[in-house]
Amino acid sequence: MAVTRIGLAGLAVMGQNLALNIAEKGFPISVYNRTTSKVDETVQRAKAEGNLPVYGFHDPASFVNSIQKPRVVIMLVKAGAPVDQTIATLAAHLEQGDCIIDGGNEWYENTERREKAMEERGLLYLGMGVSGGEEGARNGPSLMPGGSFEAYKYIEDILLKVAAQVPDSGPCVTYIGKGGSGNFVKMVHNGIEYGDMQLIAEAYDVLKSVGKLTNSELHQVFSEWNKGELLSFLIEITADIFSIKDDQGEGYLVDKVLDKTGMKGTGKWTVQQAAELSVAAPTIEASLDSRFLSGLKDERVEAAKIFQGDFSSDLPVDKAQLIEDVRQALYASKICSYAQGMNIIKAKSMEKGWSLNLGELARIWKGGCIIRAIFLDRIKKAYDRNSDLANLLVDPEFAQEIMDRQAAWRRVVCLAINNGVSTPGMSASLAYFDSYRRDRLPANLVQAQRDYFGAHTYERVDVPGAFHTEWFKIARAAAKM
Repeated sequence: MAVTRIGLAGLAVMGQNLALNIAEKGFPISVYNRTTSKVDETVQRAKAEGNLPVYGFHDPASFVNSIQKPRVVIMLVKAGAPVDQTIATLAAHLEQGDCIIDGGNEWYENTERREKAMEERGLLYLGMGVSGGEEGARNGPSLMPGGSFEAYKYIEDILLKVAAQVPDSGPCVTYIGKGGSGNFVKMVHNGIEYGDMQLIAEAYDVLKSVGKLTNSELHQVFSEWNKGELLSFLIEITADIFSIKDDQGEGYLVDKVLDKTGMKGTGKWTVQQAAELSVAAPTIEASLDSRFLSGLKDERVEAAKIFQGDFSSDLPVDKAQLIEDVRQALYASKICSYAQGMNIIKAKSMEKGWSLNLGELARIWKGGCIIRAIFLDRIKKAYDRNSDLANLLVDPEFAQEIMDRQAAWRRVVCLAINNGVSTPGMSASLAYFDSYRRDRLPANLVQAQRDYFGAHTYERVDVPGAFHTEWFKIARAAAKM
């Protein structure tokens, strides 16, 4: 029987590709899947892709026993009950000191529960975020392992080779921290991804609906943007999308895609956590709301019949100026989205005592993952300059960039509003910036209202302490005078 370095259970697209990646880096790997045809398929792929050292097993006992001790098994199965079922199947054959790694998009508290349960059985446990989709899994993902540090050291040599490699900053993996921190960081990564995708979609909508750019022009614009400060995976694939012709009819494929966005839950979890932690994340929230609204396709079709009419302003548009303004608005909005995500992570880290390194997170997101972008190097440097940065917006470099772009940003949001084009992400980002930069907000009135109807008290700007006023009595007495 072959003795392999590591095992992987769960051979859907991500699992299969990660197994081949590990094998290609020189680590013999055992693979197992409840549906045995997936095992055979993976072994055949391994042979076809260079006779890679992948060994397939149809039963869990043989699979586990084929791995060298202390055994390490990565699971890539659907979050929730399937993970518990797979753990039960594997744990029956594992021994003290062996390790299980969950590489799925799992809720961080489930990971903490499982880590504790495994510890009681003498097993080690890691929750590891894996980002980059199937291409990343095969050729180099961004990896976010959290949980047992001892377990991480077992496989650090593998992860350092398997992760995406960025020439100036190294492998896109680091030990994130204790407990469910790896899953939590991956969850917020996905929330930032939601915001990023929404902002790009809004940039497309303004350019298409107001600027009347063709798909060919959009391809050129996004390709050009991908050479500068917006250089990123998402901008790159967006440019590609605009170039693809429909193979089943006339025109471009993007125009035939139904305007209804799916989701798997991590964006919703991010927004829920932001609320739990009292962290403002309006851009990420707007992106989630936009997905909800996109799902109301039938309702929107009927509403469009009721609210008929051309809402465009009919004012002439300078296409070149619009393209430049949208580019600047997209960049400024993006800063706000990332700032919100980092603030959620920072707040959770403080609550849980994880001591997360935000600059290091930006570094491991520079390659492999969906939000990889040149922009992340700027974020890393911002946290290198000041690890206790209150908000990315106040980093001197980012602050100057926002100030330089705010005129264009405001023009784009106003133009969109005047033409009846919704830009919830860009508008939310701008409102976030405008609220954050003001030393006094109308919250004084809201707090006065709360004290009026609920005696919730208020603080004063000139005298310390908590105060309550009989607003109703005073107002009525004054009315009688």
